[in-house]
Amino acid sequence: MKLTRIGVDIAKQVFQLHGTDRSEQTLWRRRVPRERWLQALREVAAPGCEIGMEACGGAHHWARQLQAMGYHVKLIAPQFVKPYVKSNKNDAYDAEAICEAMSRPGMRFVTLKSTRQQDIQALHRVRASLMEQRTAKGNQIRGLVAEYGLVAPRELSSLRRAMPCWLEDADNGLSACFRQLLDGLWRDLRGVDDRILELDHSLADLAQADPDERRLQKLRGVGPLVATALIAAVGDAKQFVSGRQMAASLGLTPRQHSSGGKDRLLGISKRGDAYVRSLLVHGARSALRTAPAKDDRLSQWVVRLAKRGHPNVASVALANKTARLAWALLHHQCEYQPALAAA
Repeated sequence: MKLTRIGVDIAKQVFQLHGTDRSEQTLWRRRVPRERWLQALREVAAPGCEIGMEACGGAHHWARQLQAMGYHVKLIAPQFVKPYVKSNKNDAYDAEAICEAMSRPGMRFVTLKSTRQQDIQALHRVRASLMEQRTAKGNQIRGLVAEYGLVAPRELSSLRRAMPCWLEDADNGLSACFRQLLDGLWRDLRGVDDRILELDHSLADLAQADPDERRLQKLRGVGPLVATALIAAVGDAKQFVSGRQMAASLGLTPRQHSSGGKDRLLGISKRGDAYVRSLLVHGARSALRTAPAKDDRLSQWVVRLAKRGHPNVASVALANKTARLAWALLHHQCEYQPALAAA
């Protein structure tokens, strides 16, 4: 039995494998437990065999292990595998669909992430979760104190200034029971703040230690957060042939609905990683605020764009340009040249 391609449907406990030979004939189907699937694969597939998996949880870990064993691994986005599922969904059909999808010459594959990229991604995921918890905690505090006639402005900084005053004011009508509860909520909020600050410092240290991330931080509106998030998402950007392709993968290019030779461009597609896209847009908004005080070509370009249209449109356009510039810096390993940024 000479297998040339194997599709693997990974799960928590049971893995389904589907293997074909050079003539596209199915020679091997097997369902194996998690702890024995690598051994079962090694028994039937020689090094150099192509192994395909969906790019889902745990896929990058298994792909690194398979590469170390000499296999050629291809990761496919789940939405590209679904059209090849022949009938009702089950593990066997999924593995067969993966095996079929990876054989298509025009198929797009997901670049394997390194351990460092996954470390950075984990830091960002935890930080984003803590940001949501902090917002929820602030809203909870506002809702509770409003029942006692106390109102703070919308900004979180205003809530931080108001909390000690509420706790120290003995004449604001708060009962002893609620005052004790509010003090605990204040400690919770400060604890989340401290944890977010700790993660910010960790990301800043990582960004300072990597030459690519230091290079990216020279771009307008890119700091340690954006630089590390970009590296975690795209790595060295070698998988993209152009800056526009990388911007499109992040959902920053117009969505098309064209037919009959008539081009119709809509708003941005919002494909890809929404977290990285939001960081790029927020960084662009920050750069747009300071652009009127600068006289370089990029600042003049984005200011003119904001005057012609809405500032949000200018922010997204600047985020698009930032993504393209980031591709150039990563792909060509060159330094940022401000004089050419607005060309």
